[in-house]
Amino acid sequence: MVDLDLEKFFDRVNHDVLMARVARKIGDKQVLRLIRRYLQAGLMTGGIVTARNEGTPQGGPLSPLMSNILLDDLDKELERRGHAFCRYADDCNVYVRSQHAGERVMAPLTCFLTERLKLTVNGAKSAVDRPWRRIFLGYTMTAHKAPRLRIAASSVARFRGKLKAAFRAGRGRALGATIKDLTPVLRGWIAYFRLTDSKGILEDLDGWLRRRLRCILWRQ
Repeated sequence: MVDLDLEKFFDRVNHDVLMARVARKIGDKQVLRLIRRYLQAGLMTGGIVTARNEGTPQGGPLSPLMSNILLDDLDKELERRGHAFCRYADDCNVYVRSQHAGERVMAPLTCFLTERLKLTVNGAKSAVDRPWRRIFLGYTMTAHKAPRLRIAASSVARFRGKLKAAFRAGRGRALGATIKDLTPVLRGWIAYFRLTDSKGILEDLDGWLRRRLRCILWRQ
């Protein structure tokens, strides 16, 4: 598998390259001018407004759309080459059969992104490796002959760390109030990771949650 990571993607999008691709679909010059002004909106750093020469405003409603418009060329290139791949915003995995095939794919893709789209591939985070050793959007895979989707251990650890603060705050509160605060957080996390095929991680997490709630009762 080829795991591609684009270095500071939203901060380094080339405006001219992006606008050229937007102009393929939009012929209205006023709309194009408005999008250009949106991209060039000033950036406030330390109370000082500075001009923006590259990148898209993070958190803006148009930024995800702009990223897909720009990286649509990458999708088309991967389809043209006949590769199996999965891309979400600036995260992309290309699935190949061997280490050698992955290394052969990595070089031209890096060249394509650098020369055609003016983007920088993060060499430290990009790699050719086994799918079960890499993490994609919080998920990883098992090493079975028929791989199964599973939640990455780092995703679980990060979630536990987030919940620990809520448990600490719940020591002096009614248990019902703590559960009420935790419920939407737990539902949102489970909804995101509902695609997992490995239920053992969820059973372990369930047991851990119950123990933490019992600890609150014991302390009280």
